[in-house]
This record gives sequence, C-alpha cells and structure tokens, in this order.
Amino acid sequence: MEPNEAHELKELAERGASESALLPVAFSMCVLAVLVAVTTVLDHRANTEAILFQNQATDTWNEYQAHKIRSYNTSLIEDLLQVTTSSDKAAAAKIAKGYAEHEKKWDEEEKQEQAQAEALQRKVEQAEASADRFDLAEALLEIGLVISSVTLLTRSRIYWYLGMVFSALGVALAASAFLLK
Repeated sequence: MEPNEAHELKELAERGASESALLPVAFSMCVLAVLVAVTTVLDHRANTEAILFQNQATDTWNEYQAHKIRSYNTSLIEDLLQVTTSSDKAAAAKIAKGYAEHEKKWDEEEKQEQAQAEALQRKVEQAEASADRFDLAEALLEIGLVISSVTLLTRSRIYWYLGMVFSALGVALAASAFLLK
C-alpha cells in the first residue's frame, strides 16, 4: 500500500465518522421541516376560522341593528298614534296594542342576537389568539431549522443545540395554542 493511499483511507474514515456524527442533526432537521409544515397548516386553519367567525358575528350584529331600527320605527309609530286623533278609538287602540306586542317580541330577539353576536366575537378573539401563537411557533421552528442547518456547514454542534432550543420553544408555543380552546 502506498503512503498516498493510506492517507486517503484515513481521510475517508475520518469523513465517514464525521458524517455519521451528523446523522442526528440531519434527522432532527427532517423532523423540524415536518413540524414547520404542520404548524403552517394549523396557522392557516386558525386564521380561516377567525375570518369565518368574524363574518358570522358581523351578520349577527347586522341583524341586531336591523331589529333595533325596526323597534325604533315602531315606537315612533306608537307615539304618533297616541297623539293623533282618530274617530275610531277602538281601532287605534288595537293597532297600538299590535305594535306594542311586536316591540316586546323584538326586544327579546334583540337580546338573543346581542348575546349570540358577543359569543361569536369571543370565538373570533380566541381564534385570532390561536393564530398568533401558531404564527410565532412557525417562526421559531423555522429559525431552529435554519440554525440547525448551520451545523452541517460548520460541523459545530453548538448550532444544533441552539437550533433545538428555538425549536422546543416553537413546539411549546404551538401546543399552547390548543390550550386556548
């Protein structure tokens, strides 16, 4: 065996040992890439949920407002009937009583719609809070992935450990988003 071949074998053995030492780094980077993808999907779903709840809340507030306007108009008509002189007092009283019944019914509906709209608004806030946590978790996981990849270039494990710290924070933050529900 020539001295040159021995030196090449020695380098090849050292490179193989170095590469096998980086297998956990490469595997963890694959896992982090999957976690980033999952967190991204969860973030998109939370944002979509917030938008849908906001649309429902807006619709419910619009219905509440329409009932409020109708109730106000009815009370104006009642007031007008009270000050208007009519030859048929019984008919006027009957009409006024009908308006009063409608107004009572609408007051109950207004309260229900207001409660429903406020509940939907709380769901919007909750979905937005989840989306915010997923956004930040996604960013932390991506930072962890990038920092870990520096390990492959520098062969220094300190970057891998630092990347794992960021990634652990990202996973914890994503998990905390589920606790909001």
